Amino acid sequence: MTAARLISVNVGQPRDVELNGEIKQTAIFKDPVPGRVKVVDHHVDGDRQADQVNHAGVHKAVYAYAREDLDFWAAELGREIEDGFVGENLTITGYDVSHAVVGERWRVGGVEFEVAQPRIPCWKLGVRAGDKSMTRRFELALRPGAYLRVVAEGEVGAGDTVEVLSRPEHGFTVADASRIFHRDRAEAARLLAVDELAPPLKQWARKRLGLELEEEGG
Repeated sequence: MTAARLISVNVGQPRDVELNGEIKQTAIFKDPVPGRVKVVDHHVDGDRQADQVNHAGVHKAVYAYAREDLDFWAAELGREIEDGFVGENLTITGYDVSHAVVGERWRVGGVEFEVAQPRIPCWKLGVRAGDKSMTRRFELALRPGAYLRVVAEGEVGAGDTVEVLSRPEHGFTVADASRIFHRDRAEAARLLAVDELAPPLKQWARKRLGLELEEEGG
């Protein structure tokens, strides 16, 4: 069995794009960078998110996606798909990122990460793909990738081994969380039982269960 490894570190800066006649900002366009790259202060050096509320912070410090899932999208879209296509910072091969257990810890190069939650797609995926249906297709495919917390800072680079250091016994995966959020909402209570799951999804589950009032504006 081939060891899981990092094949690309991808970064990007916010840029203007047009959506339905409006100018919006996104940093989903990310390109591979050479050499060793620092992961400090809850982000990959050289990378910045346009939306600091929904796409950044401790629980969404770094986004990882499997090359095998990118190959799935290449077949679906009928074209070549480059590393970084879904806005991931870390493109990994040899490991099923979308079925990582929430709370499991990885060592990649000199950095220790913890799996925090799945990617919940938005309009930016459609812009990146040049296909407005991409966001919905991403939801249905249940290949969300994983947002990671940074447990120990350091450097990463293409070729680094991805080592799973520990895995919670609950076995609840990011794909499970994605499935419940997008489809099987009657199972929302399961999200509250996963201590390591990022707070926003737990908040969504509490609202879904009527445990707290909906925020104004939804």
